[in-house]
Amino acid sequence: MNRLQRYLFRNLLIATLYSTAGLTLTIWLSQSLRLIEIVVSAGAPMGMFLWLLLLTVPTFLGIVLPLALVGAILFTYNKMATDSELVVMRAAGVGPFSLSTPALAMAVGVTAVVFTLNIWITPAAHRELVRMEYTVRSDYSQLFLREGVFNEVGDRFSVFLRDRDSDGNLHKVLIHDGRQPDKPVTIMGDRAVMQTGPDGTRFVVYDGNRQELDRKTNRLSQLFFDRYAVDLKAVAPQAADRWPDARERTTAELMDGNVPAQDDRMRRGLIAELHHRFSSPLLALTYALVALSALLSGEFNRRGQSSRVTIAVLAVMGLQAGALGLTSLAGKATVFVPLMYAMPLAMLLPPLWVMSRGLSLRPGRRQGAPDADPHTGPAGSSAS
Repeated sequence: MNRLQRYLFRNLLIATLYSTAGLTLTIWLSQSLRLIEIVVSAGAPMGMFLWLLLLTVPTFLGIVLPLALVGAILFTYNKMATDSELVVMRAAGVGPFSLSTPALAMAVGVTAVVFTLNIWITPAAHRELVRMEYTVRSDYSQLFLREGVFNEVGDRFSVFLRDRDSDGNLHKVLIHDGRQPDKPVTIMGDRAVMQTGPDGTRFVVYDGNRQELDRKTNRLSQLFFDRYAVDLKAVAPQAADRWPDARERTTAELMDGNVPAQDDRMRRGLIAELHHRFSSPLLALTYALVALSALLSGEFNRRGQSSRVTIAVLAVMGLQAGALGLTSLAGKATVFVPLMYAMPLAMLLPPLWVMSRGLSLRPGRRQGAPDADPHTGPAGSSAS
């Protein structure tokens, strides 16, 4: 790159970083709403909250980066056009493709980053999020038991506690086990504690009673106790007993044709996820060319290019919606998989054609006009 292109690249890089940070913070706010409850309501440590929040970043960064690049291109080139910088560059003989080289180099870099995220980092982040979720649920620590409400610990298993003290004791506890509809069990105790050991987590209830109702005979059985243990191992959902989601699987697993799947629908989802990881990075280059063709083709308007910016934004939104739609359709029918690659590649051609039309359009010169000689002046005249 020459000095002028390095100047454009530096401005684009700064704008891209700011756009990425802004979009990331915006999405973080929505993500933190469901995570902040762990800290505020349940008393989870701040370190767990920050780690969960950090793990969410790779899950959406692959979508954010191409959109942030589009925003940076539109902002940078439109600002330079408004400040007449692009007008001076075009008057100096710099064409649309030369002006677009820094943005295309940035798009190639974003494509490489998104590809790396899709192939390695994002699946690992999804796996870690799910692992932490199921680890916490299987432990059933007091972090997720709120006071004064019925906490749904498992499938048809609820725990109610009035309050807890600083020593971790749960007071006025009621446990309802409805996993066997014909014989629901209710356990009430004055005090309870949670114990975690090698065999799993359990409730130890003190000074209470256990009631079991046989719905077939309508007979109620009661057992009064001083100490009673409720094993939560059978209640906790085990990660090993579930089918991993397509986003959790490594790319090597998805490429393996013998990957176990629960049914044909899940297998189609695995295929769609695999091709989504390889095809979605191409959108960064397509989005960049759409934005560049909107701002660098034709003549410049010093009063702004709001209409062109609007067209570019709408085109990118349409492409993003189309990409998401094709991924969803590919999960239902594999016949749509080739379209996941065809759409971003085919959409490279219209922006290139639009930009090629503006190669010879420069301020003060009409297309097809004869070139001026730097020594003799315009064609047909001599320098004085």
